[in-house]
Amino acid sequence: QVQLVESGGGLVQAGGSLRLSCAASGSIFSINTMRWYRQAPGKQRELVARITSGGSTNYLDSVKGRFTISRDNAKNTVYLQMNSLKPEDPAVYYCNADCTIFSSQLTFNYWGQGTQVTVSS
Repeated sequence: QVQLVESGGGLVQAGGSLRLSCAASGSIFSINTMRWYRQAPGKQRELVARITSGGSTNYLDSVKGRFTISRDNAKNTVYLQMNSLKPEDPAVYYCNADCTIFSSQLTFNYWGQGTQVTVSS
């Protein structure tokens, strides 16, 4: 079984910064693409950023230049550094990853439980 556990959410003033972390644990052989999604109340879940195992990254247009995704493969952890937070950024942020399992060598997609980000004006 694989678990993704996020941390680092909270309340921050507009213009401030937060760093989210997501640690994967379990019977993991390797982790391919890791992603951060977010979902605000009444809105669809959207992909914020993703990073491949080789370090290639993609971002949602509205966060480009403000958010940075990174990963530590030795720790099976992905990060999301969020700077210059805006009133439109509050949401529950979810970690997502494609993990290959030791026993079966099959790859499955997993989700974390989410962490709340709130921005005060």
